[in-house]
Amino acid sequence: MCVVGAGAIGGLLAVRLARAGEQVSVVARGESVGAIRERGMRLVEPDGSVLVATGIEVSDDPGALGEQDLVVLALKAHQIESLAERLPALYGDGTVVLPLQNGVPWWFFQRFPGPYAGRRIRSLDPDGTLERAIPVERIVGAIAYPAAERVGPGEVRLVEGDRFPVGELGGERSERAEAISRALAGAGFTSRVLTDIRSHLWVKAWGNLAFNPVSALTGATLGEICRFPATRALAAQMMGEAAEIADRLGLRLRVSVEQRIAGAEKVGEHRTSMLQDLEAGRPLEVAPLVGAFVELGELTGTPMAATEAVLALVSLLDARQGGATGAT
Repeated sequence: MCVVGAGAIGGLLAVRLARAGEQVSVVARGESVGAIRERGMRLVEPDGSVLVATGIEVSDDPGALGEQDLVVLALKAHQIESLAERLPALYGDGTVVLPLQNGVPWWFFQRFPGPYAGRRIRSLDPDGTLERAIPVERIVGAIAYPAAERVGPGEVRLVEGDRFPVGELGGERSERAEAISRALAGAGFTSRVLTDIRSHLWVKAWGNLAFNPVSALTGATLGEICRFPATRALAAQMMGEAAEIADRLGLRLRVSVEQRIAGAEKVGEHRTSMLQDLEAGRPLEVAPLVGAFVELGELTGTPMAATEAVLALVSLLDARQGGATGAT
């Protein structure tokens, strides 16, 4: 299998899967390539113990790694397009692609059981590049719940969490989804096969929608946002708007807004991925985490006052450090 991306989630998966005996290769960039070749990949567990995976084949060119049975797409959403045309070099006849992006995924309406089936989300895949490079029949959906941080080239730290549920976009229970679940479980993760991947994904994306941009705008951790009454109320308002979209799309959310906020508060003083990107000078994931929700609000006729205001602010923040804004 090939893990595309050596950041927090990609590094976590690559180390655990390799240590479990899976044959793992990695597509990485820049100084990470040399670091992984020289020292392997390192994972700092929550208890401070360190796992090292050596012998991992690594390249910045997918074509150098050959055909894979599984391609784990662990890049940030805005990074995929630049690599998309080279991903088919990893495909064989039965290759499965497992996307692990935060927020609303570009494939959301592919095989969607509703009136918007097949619709492209403009803010995520404006000209269909991702749809062409990653055919829908190859995709098994997945949700990355762990909170992790990139410590340095080839090294990540797991803060908490072990869940990576997977599911077919059409809701069926397939052998390939079961096989991925077994491989993840063998690497120490909790991985259920879901028959309603979008509803579960929405609950994760709920938190990303509210907490990521607010953390980037304020510099606050998850715990701080949840404990401060005004930001807790803002998060609840944004999540309430997104819950209305979910209802209009026919999704069944099994968690309330307050339960979702309470879950984030339990994570504690974690710096969200958007705050980590801001501090590192990287472009922010504005479109998948916030902009796509505003687009879906427009599509479904859902008022999005709080989310639109936060989108404007975080888009300017992104533009000031050279990223592409998430405004649509």
